[in-house]
This record gives sequence, C-alpha cells and structure tokens, in this order.
Amino acid sequence: MSARILFRGGLLVDGTGAPGRPADVLVEDAVVAAVEPPGRLPEDGAQVRELGGAVLAPGFIDVHSHADNAPLLAEDDVSKITQGVTTEVVGNCGFSLAPVADAHRDDLRGLMSRIFPPLDTPWRTLDEFFAVTDAAGYVTNYAQLVGHHSLRVAAMGMADGPPDADALTTMRDLARQAFAAGAFGLSTGLIYPPGLFAQEDEIAALAEALPAGRPYVTHMRGEGRMLLDSIAEALRIGAAAGRPVQISHLKAAGRAVWGRMGEALQLIDDARARGVDVTHDVYPYLAGSTMLTAALPPWFQEGGHPSVLRRLTEPASLDRLRRDIETDDGSWENHVAACGWSGIVVASSRSHRYDGRSLQQIADEGGTEPFQALVDVLRDEELEASMIVFSMRDEDLIEALAHPLTMIGSDGLPPGGGGKPHPRMWGTFPRVLSHYVRERGILTLEDAVRKMTSLPAARFGLQGRGEVRPGAVADLVVFDRETVHDPADYDDPVRPAEGIDQVWIGGRPAVDGGRYCGLRGGSRLAPAS
Repeated sequence: MSARILFRGGLLVDGTGAPGRPADVLVEDAVVAAVEPPGRLPEDGAQVRELGGAVLAPGFIDVHSHADNAPLLAEDDVSKITQGVTTEVVGNCGFSLAPVADAHRDDLRGLMSRIFPPLDTPWRTLDEFFAVTDAAGYVTNYAQLVGHHSLRVAAMGMADGPPDADALTTMRDLARQAFAAGAFGLSTGLIYPPGLFAQEDEIAALAEALPAGRPYVTHMRGEGRMLLDSIAEALRIGAAAGRPVQISHLKAAGRAVWGRMGEALQLIDDARARGVDVTHDVYPYLAGSTMLTAALPPWFQEGGHPSVLRRLTEPASLDRLRRDIETDDGSWENHVAACGWSGIVVASSRSHRYDGRSLQQIADEGGTEPFQALVDVLRDEELEASMIVFSMRDEDLIEALAHPLTMIGSDGLPPGGGGKPHPRMWGTFPRVLSHYVRERGILTLEDAVRKMTSLPAARFGLQGRGEVRPGAVADLVVFDRETVHDPADYDDPVRPAEGIDQVWIGGRPAVDGGRYCGLRGGSRLAPAS
C-alpha cells in the first residue's frame, strides 16, 4: 500500500505568489495527490498531520550552494535541510569537483583546497563523480552545474592567457560530456583563478555548448568598481551564446558603488526588454565570504598553488602586491580597498588559529601591520583560508531583494571546513522570512516563498518542484511564520534555524518536530532531456 499523508489545518503558501489560503494537502508516495479547501479530503487511512495554522510551502531551493562535497562527508550536513531547503544548486562560481584531468590533478586539488576541506578526487568525469556521490547519498536534492575552473584546469592547468584551439576544443568537449551526464548549466567565477584569466570569447564559446534552455551562471568579474561593466559582460555572453543568464549573488560591494544597485538592476531590466533571458540571486546579509586568496590581484595568482606560495616569499613580488592593493586602479576586485583591513575576517583556516579575527586584529595582536598579517596567514596556512568580507549597505540589499526576479541563494561555503563560517550557511532562508518579511515588511510572505521556490525551479528546470499542486513532487516545508528565525550570527554561526517544524523530501520526513531525522533522503536531479 502506498504511503499517504494528509496535511490538515495549515495555511498553504503554494509557491506561485498567490495569496496564502487555508487548505488541506494529500500526499501519496512521493507526489502531491490533492489540494482542497479544509475538511474536504477524507482520511481514508492516511497519516494525519495537524498543522494548527502553520504555513505549508514547497521545499525551498537554494540556487547558490557550494555543498558539492557534502555527500562525501561522514557526518550529514544538516545546515540546509534544517532551514527548509530541499534542493541545492551546486557547482557554482566555476567550482565543480569534476571533470579532473590526470595531467593537472594537482593543480585542481591545490585550487580546491582554498575553499573545500581536504578531499581526494579519484574520478575523472562527472559521470564517475556522480557514481561516488550517488552511492553515498544526499541529505537534500542536488542539481549540479559544471564549473569553468574545472574545465580550464583540465585543458591547460593554471596558466594565464587565452586557450589555443586544442585547449578550447578540449574544454568544449568536456563541457558537452558534463551536460550529457546531467549538469544543469555552466558556471564561472571570474574573480578567481583560472577563470579570471579567461576572456569573453572563451566563455561565450563554452556557453554556446549548453543545451538549449540551460543557464550560464556567473560570479561576475567584479562586484565593486567593476559592477556595471561586469553585468554588461555577462549580458553580452548570454546574448552571444543565446542562452539564459543567471547572475550570482548580485551585490554592490564597497563604498565606491554604494547606492548604484538601482543602476545595476536597470541594466538587467533593459536587457530583458531587449530579449536577453537574465535573472539573478542574492543572499540576505551585508557581508560576503570567499577564499582569502581572492584578496590578491590576478598576476599574483598565475601558475597555481606553488607559484602563489613562492611569490609570498619574494620581496619584489610583495612590494608590487602592496602597491596594487594600496593603489586600487579598478582593474581587479580589490577587497581590501572595498572594505578595509578591519572588514576582512578570517572565517576558517587550516590550523584554525586565525579564525574569527580580522586582519587588523591579527596585525594588532602580532605587533605588525595588516598587509603583513595577510601575507602571514596565507603563507602559514598554505593558502587554505577563507574570509568574511563586510562590504555592503542595507539600502542596496533591500533594493535587490525587492526586485521581482530576485531569487534567494545562501552562497554557503563547502561544509566540513570548521572555523567560523558565514552565518548564511545556516540562516539564509529563515532570515528572509523573519527579518525581511515579518519584521521589516520588505517582502510579503507569498513573494518571499515564490523567490525561494517556483522562480528558481523555473530558472533551473527543476521539473515538478517549486509549487504545491496536484502532480508536484512532495518536497514540503512546514514553519511557524511568527517564530521562524535565524539564531546563527557571525560570532556563533553554526546554529540551526528555529521555527522550521517539518521538512519532507519526496513524501518522506527529513525534519520532524524541528529535528533532523537522520535520513539521506535526497537525490541527484536530472535536467529535462
């Protein structure tokens, strides 16, 4: 006999943006079988869940996750499922764990070590990677992107400069293999090596290899002084390739561009009016987070791990690095210029001795200067350090959140690294519901849920997800709209959401009574053929 669950007495917010309404929902096996006004659905032996007025919504979709490695961890990563997230789009910012070429395996391992905890990469293709993760199981559903960094490293290592014809052909072939294996799209991270070495024509050539309808997803070349030019570049690539564009974690980072979010959104709206299919996502915080090596200019990062470590010992290279940081000529994403030494906090480091302190604090405590603190941390930790960067202002974030095409993504870094990660890893979705819906009224409850469900499901082609309707997959979340909130903060970031009572994946309970059920009940999703 099929499993039948009747959710009764809840406020249904169905994901479409329609007004919430009292409704009962019947689930049979993994699918929503019926949605009816209260009292019309008989029990008929169903397991009854009395919701007492709690909100019943589609499971949330995190459109920007870096939890590619979560299936490989011995301990279940519950940072997303406890927020009500049932699906994560992984492989963002150019970072995917496959493909891997034997000739450049060490290059990719060195790059990934700056953001991922230690891991082996015995696979070569995305198919081989999937065989490993499928066997391990998933806490949430996964929609995988293939990363430009992995493609480029496989073809030409960490070299600067454009690819030759053979290297570009290799990248395109690897990309097509990844799409055939089930990658939902192509991602780039154009502030990180080796993506920052790529020119527009290279990226457009790879985006053209995308199957029709699958998106080009980009961490743009700059989110500070280069913001508007970077949006224009992303739009040109989308137009040239004839593919949808997803701008990752849209922000105005640094005082130089505070107040310019309206211009950024206007560029996006104007492009849509011209026929470019472009959307974007944001996270609800005023600080970002990434690898500490992102504070270095492009020239310093050429050649990969050994070359960067060598330059950190060369007086001439360090002198040039200091000048570039202090000068800030606008040609690269200068995080120090954007937010100052006090605005860069080490989130996690290999030894963990620097975690939770800003570069200014590390310098003060060590009796040195902040520039030297940056060099010392990178050298001591062999580049294996991440940072939190306080670079945004509230007014710009609110303007971006309120835009009708904004989706929500956590941009949480890979789990398993320890330290003091950005609180967005544990708190993004309840923060939207509590701070920006209930407390400040920036969004209605219905629109916030739409931004977390049906909008991203449509963008990424997640069939049968993002809405509560007959025939939809029974990925569901039940929460108390009056108590849902995010206790995670920068001082104590590893704290589960509160007010999320139940989470169901494919009709099976993943969180019940606010507690994780200990079941890897997710699956790897496949794009529509």
